[in-house]
Parts: sequence; C-alpha cells; structure tokens
Amino acid sequence: MTETIKLALAQLNPTVGDIPGNAARAREAWEWGRAQGADAVMLTEAFLTGYQPQDLVMRPAFWAEAMETCAALAADCADGPMLGIGCPYHDGKSLYNAFWLLEGGVVKHRILKQLLPNETVFDEKRLFTAAGPQEPIMLGGLCLGIPICEDAWWPDAVCADLAAKGAEVLFVPNGSPYYRGKVAHRHDVLRGRVEETGLPLVYLNMVGGQDDQVFEGASFGMDVQGEMAFQFPQFDEVMQIVELEKSDGAWRIVPAEVVPAKPDYEADYRVMTEGLRDYMKKTGFKKVLLGLSGGIDSAVVATIAADALGPDNVRCVMLPSEYTSQASLDDAEAVAKALGCRYDYVPISGPRAAVTEALAPLFEGTKPDLTEENIQSRLRGLLLMALSNKFGEMLLTTGNKSEVAVGYATIYGDMAGGYNPIKDLYKTRVFEACRWRNDNHRDWMMGPRGEVIPTRVIEKPPSAELRDDQKDSDSLPPYEVLDPILEGLVDHELSVAELVARGFDRDTVKRIEHLIFISEYKRFQSAPGARLTMRSFWLDRRYPIVNRWRDKT
Repeated sequence: MTETIKLALAQLNPTVGDIPGNAARAREAWEWGRAQGADAVMLTEAFLTGYQPQDLVMRPAFWAEAMETCAALAADCADGPMLGIGCPYHDGKSLYNAFWLLEGGVVKHRILKQLLPNETVFDEKRLFTAAGPQEPIMLGGLCLGIPICEDAWWPDAVCADLAAKGAEVLFVPNGSPYYRGKVAHRHDVLRGRVEETGLPLVYLNMVGGQDDQVFEGASFGMDVQGEMAFQFPQFDEVMQIVELEKSDGAWRIVPAEVVPAKPDYEADYRVMTEGLRDYMKKTGFKKVLLGLSGGIDSAVVATIAADALGPDNVRCVMLPSEYTSQASLDDAEAVAKALGCRYDYVPISGPRAAVTEALAPLFEGTKPDLTEENIQSRLRGLLLMALSNKFGEMLLTTGNKSEVAVGYATIYGDMAGGYNPIKDLYKTRVFEACRWRNDNHRDWMMGPRGEVIPTRVIEKPPSAELRDDQKDSDSLPPYEVLDPILEGLVDHELSVAELVARGFDRDTVKRIEHLIFISEYKRFQSAPGARLTMRSFWLDRRYPIVNRWRDKT
C-alpha cells in the first residue's frame, strides 16, 4: 500500500527585522497548507527574522522577540499541519541559526545549523555558534533529515550523518542569494549529497531583495538518480504542494513541473529590477529620480527603474553644461519619452558660473584641470539631491562596475545617491543588457514594451562630456580590453603576470591595478547595488583603503 506525505512549500519574500509581518506571512502559508490537506508547511531558513540580519541578530532584544513570536506562532497554529520555520534560538549560553518545527500547539523540535558559512557575503561564524550533530524527525511515517543550507553543501558531513541515522528524505531550508550561474552550481552540489546518501532531496529557497542581495528561489526536488523532480520559478513567490510517496519500502518525490532557470542576461536584469523594487518597498520609498545624461548607463538605470516601479514613479533629469552635445540632449529626452517617465531640464551653467566666480581668487594663476570637471559633476549631484530632499524621491546612481572598479566617477558628484542597480554590471554587459531589454518584455516589467533605449544611445562612443570632445577612451582602455582585465584582477584575483601571459599589455594591467587600489575609498562610500557575481564590491570583496602593496610579478 502506498503511503503519501504532502509538503506545502512556501517560497516567499520575508523582510529583515519585520518579525510580526513575517509571522503573519507564515500564518497565511500555514492556513493555505491546511486547506490543501498538507501534512507539513515548510518555510525557509531565518524566515521569521528575514535574511541576512547580520549583527542585528546578536541583539538580545531581537532574538528574544523572534523566539517569543515563534512560540506564539506554535500556539496559534495548533490545529493543523506541522509548521517548519527558520528562527534564531538562544539556549541561555549560545545563539544558533535554527529551524523550528511547530506542531500541536508546541515547539516539537528545533534543528540547529551545524556548518556555518564564512565566505563571500556570509559571516555566520561571527553571529552564531556551530551546533553538534542533529537527529532526523518523524513526519507521519517519514523519517525526515533537515540539513540547514550550508549543512547540505559539504560531503561526508551532515547529510551523511542524517542518512546513517535513518533519514529517508532530506529537506533543505535555505537563504541562498543569487549570483550568475548559481542554479546550476546548486544542482551540482546537491546532486553530490543525493549520490552519497541515496536519498531524494527537497530544497526550499526564499525570494526577494535585501540590501545588495537578491534571493532567487528556484526551489527544487531531486530524485535518487540525481534528476530534477520539480523546480519552482526563479524570483517569484510560490506556494505549492509537493507529494512524497512510499512504495516498496522507499520514498520518492512525485514528479511535477520543472521550470527552467533563466539565461544569464535575463536573470541579471531581473535581479537588478527586483533588487531595486524590494529596496524601495522595504525602506519605504515610492519614487526615484536620476540624472539622465543621454548615455547608455543612465538609460539602462532609467529603464530598470521604470520596470521596477512603473514609469510614473521615475523622474529623469537632464542637467546640461556647455559640453553637453545636442545628440545627448536628444537622446536623453528620447529615452524618457519612450519609457513614459517625467523629464526635467535643469541647466548647470548658472550654478557653475557662480562657483567659478567664488573660487576665482583662490584658483588664480592655475590651469583648468580635473577640478573643474569634477565641479560640474558635483553641481549635478547637489541639484539632484535637492530634488530628492524636496520631493522625497530616492536618487539612483548610474555607475557601472567598470567605472566603480577604476574610480571613473566623482565622489559626492555622480556617485551621490541611495542605490545603484548596475553596480555589479561591467560596461560590456551594460551594452548587452540594453539590447536584451529592447528585444524582450516580461510580465514582471512595469515599463513599456519595445525599443526603449534607442540604438544610437547604445552605439555611440561613451563620454562623460565634462570637456570638449571628451571620450571614456581618453582616460581608459577600450571597454573590450578593460573589462577582461578587471574580471581577472577583481573577479578571479589573477596576478599581473597571469594576465600578461594571456596577452594583455603589462603597463596597461599595472595601471588598471593601480586605479583599482587607489579607488577603494570611493567604493567604501558608494551606494549599495544589486549583487550579480561572487565578487561584487562590498561584502564579497573586502580590501583596505590604505594599501601600499602592489603586485610585483
């Protein structure tokens, strides 16, 4: 006779620190699961507090409120299926990253995380105590092993121990943020656990943005052959019943729809959009503004903003100087019109003349240089921040990863702002992102269909337009040369010698290395932005500001 267990999996979007709101979402998921006849309703790692809470979780008042709320949730969800939910646990001595199982009005089990990630964006060894070996739980007639996130990533460790203790299925609650190619990497890693244990595995991941990170969902089940039994969509909230069946003494996942992962350019664009959308929603902002220069970077940021928030919530501002070309004026207006965003025109010639006059006695006898160029950028930042303050619209910055890496931006000027959607997108990828968006439209985009970034914006030579006939290539190598060097130095930590062996000019590599190191102070003060790679600027890559070391190879 076939035995069946129904798991209600809730791939949802919690908010860090909103313990009551997250508890309410958990209660709604539990009620939905009860109506579906589920045996258990499962949520993700750290769902009750949101993830990642960083040092917030170390505050006694914070973890105490979470624990009290979780205990109250147990009492509130007494008459129905088991509820599994991530919540910190303090035993009077130590703080643990825990997964609570609530049933019959009480806390039935607490599973404590054993392996704490301490790389890239994770600092869990700073926050939590590593637990000792845990026991499987019984869910009806099923012996269920629950390795929490990192517990399932390592061979011959937690999963093997749970299998040795009789676990028949592995359930893995996660808070796993996006980086390019993460879905395939997850599959490879978890397939290793299936192969070593011979057990089917159910992986549940959260969705939503938190600061620079976007959690991508893509929850899945894997059968004992290592094949996909189901996969949820990336980035979307999903509640779905997954059935487990036991026949001939073994449990299997009943196959369901496998939604493929998105190609890289679509996934990246979705992350930039969702990252901005959730950053706005969770910080309480409704509208944004940005300086629209007529160039490609501000054009794609305006498009992302329109897709995230709707064109009515995006203000585009052209702030021309005498160096702004007519083509840039036309292109900026064309982008705003194509998107349906508000377009304002605020020349900086008057303010610039006033600043020049004020500084003239001190600058007398000197030649114009980068200082005068930066004054233009900072005046634009000043005017944009004034609009932000007056109208309560968050200012977006528009520097791509190539510029952020080498400091090709003016601090307190075009770097001013609260969020940068393209901070982790190299310039060469900016071009491709624009082409992809012009050719594609999805239901989650709030902006219009069709070509919203004119081809001439994509194809014209990039320029800051801070002096006559200026081009980015005056100061930097062509982006098709610069970006591979940056990927080598930043993303892969290659040595100068390794890049030279790949055919790059040594003097060029050394100059780029120098620019990266001396720009650290700018990045330290820059706005957060959506993480797309494992070497984004902030938590992934932590370098000192004061640093005299240089690669001598």
